[in-house]
Amino acid sequence: MALKIYNSFTKQKEVFKPIHEGMVGMYVCGPTVYGPPHLGHARSYTNFDVIFRYFQFLGYKVKYVQNITDVGHLVGDGDDGEDKILKQARAEQVDPYQIAYKYETMYFDAMAKLNIMKPSISARATAFIPEMIEMVEDIVAKGYGYITERGNIYFDVRKFSKYGQLSNRKLDNNVSGERIDIADDKRAPEDFALWKKAEGGHLMKWKSPWGEGYPGWHLECSTLSRKFLGKTFDIHGGGIDNIFPHHECECAQSEVANGVKFVNYFVHNNLVTVNGTKMGKSLGNFITLDELFAKFDPMYVRYFILQFNYRTPVDFTMKAIEDAGVQFEKIRDSYAKLEELAGGERVEPKTAEAVNLLKGFVCAMDEDFNTPVAIAEMLKINKLASLVKNSAEAKELLSVMDKIGFVLGLDFKKEDKKDNGNEEILANIIADIRTKLRSEKNYVLSDYIRDELAKNGIVVSDKKI
Repeated sequence: MALKIYNSFTKQKEVFKPIHEGMVGMYVCGPTVYGPPHLGHARSYTNFDVIFRYFQFLGYKVKYVQNITDVGHLVGDGDDGEDKILKQARAEQVDPYQIAYKYETMYFDAMAKLNIMKPSISARATAFIPEMIEMVEDIVAKGYGYITERGNIYFDVRKFSKYGQLSNRKLDNNVSGERIDIADDKRAPEDFALWKKAEGGHLMKWKSPWGEGYPGWHLECSTLSRKFLGKTFDIHGGGIDNIFPHHECECAQSEVANGVKFVNYFVHNNLVTVNGTKMGKSLGNFITLDELFAKFDPMYVRYFILQFNYRTPVDFTMKAIEDAGVQFEKIRDSYAKLEELAGGERVEPKTAEAVNLLKGFVCAMDEDFNTPVAIAEMLKINKLASLVKNSAEAKELLSVMDKIGFVLGLDFKKEDKKDNGNEEILANIIADIRTKLRSEKNYVLSDYIRDELAKNGIVVSDKKI
């Protein structure tokens, strides 16, 4: 079978044909780092991690690029209002760069717990401002961008006849202000910002030919994808909420600047609902990954997500995660039994059972990365493992499970839950270090350790030395 991918451009599944044989260029919109990572992040980046892994499994050399939005994403996703990172910086009374770094670190920590591989390139938007300015200059020179009296630069949507090619929206059908805050210096409500002038007090700003300012939100993805993947590349990914306006605007500005087709395949994952209701902070049903990981093994969360096709909504409940965990532990039990029988060794599958198991899994993944069907194939391992009688069969099945585990990013090994007294040993070492620090009158470091322990519920009472 050939790999088929649902293309949001054509609204149908298509056989995947890379631009360069044996190579895949993939760009996925990364997080805006102004708050802690949540279940929506887990859903999206788990899905694209599986796609990244499957291409590698098929033997492709993959260049996977993901941006980190650390400037320009305004509240409401529009062209007027406050930068999300600046707003959070004011709330926490710190520098906006501290906010971006803090939540970027939290994001990558959470992704690591979910066994999500790091992209080939992870690029912060603020590191590529000169390249963004260059693209804006090009768009303006070609007559598709205009500069207002306030010093803002907008893309003139009505000059680009293909606007709406991805979202299938016609300009006459756009509702004024829909996901676009209307800046009153635009020629038309649909026009979107390429560059914004930094008003007084705006902390994140850069020098440009038009004065100090900052890039529009859509600009970074067009700039970074061109820099690292070329003017036309294979796959662009993101959530369905990015289709309009974000990806539609990317298509417009990229095709004007580059003069060629932007992307061959657009891949979009669906959203997360909670008990049937869209997840959101304003609804009070927002779930951070820290909250989930405090209750569940991250592998349970990942396994739960993969039980859904990436193009269908994921409806979250605590019970659903618990059920996923029960099922996943049965798979782990089967894996442990096979490891014991195989003596930890693996051999390539030759018997019908092992070959058919792997073939069924691959067929499911070839059908637009259909992880629910792939998991159904994988679950056959439980029955097969119960019937295995010799190490030769176990080695083959173990090899198949390793291949499946790599593609789905699932860790089948059980955690070592033995209590070896390490916590008590570490507590004594920390106490000794603080005693020594205080004897050397290094109270700053001593107090720092005490305060950090207190944050984690460990109270230290100091005695006079």
